[in-house]
Amino acid sequence: MTYQFINYSVENGVAHLQLNRPEKKNAINDSLCLEIEHVFLNLTDDVNVIVFSGSGPEFCSGLDLQEHKAREPFEVVKHSNMWHRVFGHISDSGIPVVAAMHGAVIGGGLELAICAHVRVSEENTFYRLPEGKHGIFVGGGASVNVSNVIGASRMTEMMLTGRDVRAEEGLRIGLAHYVVGNGEALAKAFEIAEGIGKNSKYSNWAMTTGLSRISNMSAQDGLYTESLICGITQTSDEVKARIDAFLNRKKS
Repeated sequence: MTYQFINYSVENGVAHLQLNRPEKKNAINDSLCLEIEHVFLNLTDDVNVIVFSGSGPEFCSGLDLQEHKAREPFEVVKHSNMWHRVFGHISDSGIPVVAAMHGAVIGGGLELAICAHVRVSEENTFYRLPEGKHGIFVGGGASVNVSNVIGASRMTEMMLTGRDVRAEEGLRIGLAHYVVGNGEALAKAFEIAEGIGKNSKYSNWAMTTGLSRISNMSAQDGLYTESLICGITQTSDEVKARIDAFLNRKKS
């Protein structure tokens, strides 16, 4: 499959999905969204981890406002639903996603990045939610996904002010898990991805799909679901072999 707005490759179990509209600061249009969706709907069995990045000087500047058009209210609802569906593939495919961020992570770019399970930023990375200044509201899942990470109060402040959140503050509030030097995020993301790829696929699936759902449950329902997932993962032949190998190593 040849893509117009993304690059996609797989090597040694690690896929690399790169936004490829550098002349537009990797701004998101509908075609780019659907290309991302196509990748996730057609993942092959040899993919253990996905690294997500952006080409050029920016990770993603958000919605492509030049392609923004007036829509009837229900059309806007359906358009937002499409973004939710596509970004949901990133968070819920069962394959761990590591985002390598640099430069601008703005609006829809932050909505996209926050769906990654591990996020690496560079010192020059900054985050912004400018919807208030544009007279619009978030529509790509930020009210749930970003708010779950940084809290509704902090997200409200970011939207009201439209200010830039710099890399160190982003690390402190959870928008990133690592901050590295400029030009180093992609290498760090691949390093992390290679380590994650050595985990059991069952465990990676459970961690990337189970924890977010359990966090939305009552305590009792969450504990019950935890027990079910525990039963699924810990009884596979692969996991038995891993535990046996660990125990035998301890004995030697």
